[in-house]
Amino acid sequence: MTPFTSKDFTRRMERAVTRATEAGLTGLLVTPGPDLTYFTGYQPTAITERITLLLLSADQEPHLIVPVLEQPDAAAAAGAPAVIMTTWADGADPYAAPARLLDPAGRYAISESAWSMHLLGLQQAVPGSSYTSMTQTLPMLRAVKDQDEVDRLAAAGAAADATYEDILGVRFEGRTEREVGGDLARLLIEHGHSQVDFTVVGSGPNGANPHHEMGDRVIRRGDLVVLDFGGLKDGYGSDTTRTVHVGPPAAEEREIFDVVRRAQQAAFEAVRPGVPCQEIDRVARRVIDEAGYGEYFIHRTGHGIGLTTHEPPYLVEGEEQPLVPGMCFSIEPGIYLPGRLGVRIEDIVTVTASAGRRLNNTSHDLREVA
Repeated sequence: MTPFTSKDFTRRMERAVTRATEAGLTGLLVTPGPDLTYFTGYQPTAITERITLLLLSADQEPHLIVPVLEQPDAAAAAGAPAVIMTTWADGADPYAAPARLLDPAGRYAISESAWSMHLLGLQQAVPGSSYTSMTQTLPMLRAVKDQDEVDRLAAAGAAADATYEDILGVRFEGRTEREVGGDLARLLIEHGHSQVDFTVVGSGPNGANPHHEMGDRVIRRGDLVVLDFGGLKDGYGSDTTRTVHVGPPAAEEREIFDVVRRAQQAAFEAVRPGVPCQEIDRVARRVIDEAGYGEYFIHRTGHGIGLTTHEPPYLVEGEEQPLVPGMCFSIEPGIYLPGRLGVRIEDIVTVTASAGRRLNNTSHDLREVA
């Protein structure tokens, strides 16, 4: 993938300032984490008690405040040419530099990753200023991806798909969930991931726990096995779920699986610009409700994905945000019968000019494994 340039980061910062102004904010305060990576490409080696802060506002150039000992790393970031860098040294007041740049009566959106000690320090240094959650006031700031970002998510999805195709050839019966999860992690790395974030392997009754991850249960013939896995490739996330069966499935298992498959397909077909996020959840839930399993669909239908595997938008009742081309999110309905089994099917989907496009393309059939 072609690296992002300082011009890319400048466009992102300019767009963020425009959004902040429209929301009645003075500006944004961005701290280490996915927000700072998004706007500057800078990822501190270690996030410590020393304050690092990007200030974005309409009345001045972007300023990045960093500890002097971390200045060389910050200066090497792709977005460094797009900011004015200010350093501070141990022993000095860490809030003096940002205090000089803040509007004494300004209202700022701040990253959720900000340490409370830094927020309290800023409030003490500039008593007339006020702060609000960036996700709460500007939830769509990173939600609409440009083409380069969609391409990265598509590549991550293709690598996860290749991992799934390979795991179908691995032996399940007689091995622990943890062993199969280790295979998933290894395959994700082999297919280009730099980081594995999670490997859910929920066999038999453990499949009824959506976030079971993996344990020491030995997988048996006759088990449904939920496989949910993902991580980062080229800085962007993958996240896919398929449910497989060890040996031939029973009729009830096929029926439940088919309900989930129809719900996932219906939700995907409902994706188009202008549709509220909650409508995608309603469509998937309606299929499962009508089949009599509504009480066993116990989570939202989807979540956004980008630099992190969970971020806005969220496909859940009450989220009225309309879908916009460039949004990328999961569609992952499921049915979970406590103590018995679970089934989930998940694809990452991006919104196009007229519909949805899957970034995961492996079969939705109930595959049998050995």
